[in-house]
Amino acid sequence: MTNRNNLYFYYPADEELEHKLEPLFKLAEENNFHIVENPGDANVVISVGGDGAFLQAVRQTGFRQNCLYTGITRSNESGLYCDFNMDNFDDMLYTMQHEEMEVRRFPVIDVQVNGEATFNCLNELSIRSTIIKSIVIDVNIDDLHFETFRGDGLVVATPTGSTGYNKSTQGAVIDPKIPCFQVSEIASLNNNRYRTLGSSFVLSKDRTLTLEVVQDGNDHPIIGLDNEAYPVRNIQNITAKLSDKLIKTVKLKNNSYWNRVKRTFL
Repeated sequence: MTNRNNLYFYYPADEELEHKLEPLFKLAEENNFHIVENPGDANVVISVGGDGAFLQAVRQTGFRQNCLYTGITRSNESGLYCDFNMDNFDDMLYTMQHEEMEVRRFPVIDVQVNGEATFNCLNELSIRSTIIKSIVIDVNIDDLHFETFRGDGLVVATPTGSTGYNKSTQGAVIDPKIPCFQVSEIASLNNNRYRTLGSSFVLSKDRTLTLEVVQDGNDHPIIGLDNEAYPVRNIQNITAKLSDKLIKTVKLKNNSYWNRVKRTFL
């Protein structure tokens, strides 16, 4: 991608934030960048906020494959997806103009609910009970019935999503250069009738995961796609596999994924 001059800023409608962004817009224009109102016209989509804003920017612009995504945090925010801060915006413009940028490529999960349209997740898919009762899910890997899960729910995370909800369920943090996805339990119930692996497990890019919700009265779970809820009430089955799509983001020098993990958690 040689032309990086068309920028689209994704941020919530906020008068105070827009006022703070005005100097950045002016600086971009002074450096021969063009700010566009339609994300489809952009070569670079820039979210303003933390990781939640970045996820929304990717989702709301359709997981575009022909542009770069990057994130700018505000002074009181941090983000594993975001390399830049509002205070060093000029560094981002200089990098985009004068340096050979490194580009990260983050895996995406394809999710199909009840055999309907396919959705994408950059962070994770989650399925959770909505009532005070455990949910029962038959877990299938390819054509193998692997286990019958009973508990509060399951999280299916990408490598970059492994530091989010997945990590809070004691899942492992995965290097995003590994094309895989991870399945983690939320409060599983293990007894003589129900037995699960009891730990997270990682599936390769060639695997297909199918989750069949047992229709026992708790078949209206919450389905989370990144930081959005899926609107369908009755859930019968969910299929997840690694997508061919990759989200491309700008990478600053000396700021690897593991640099950011260390900075965030250690």
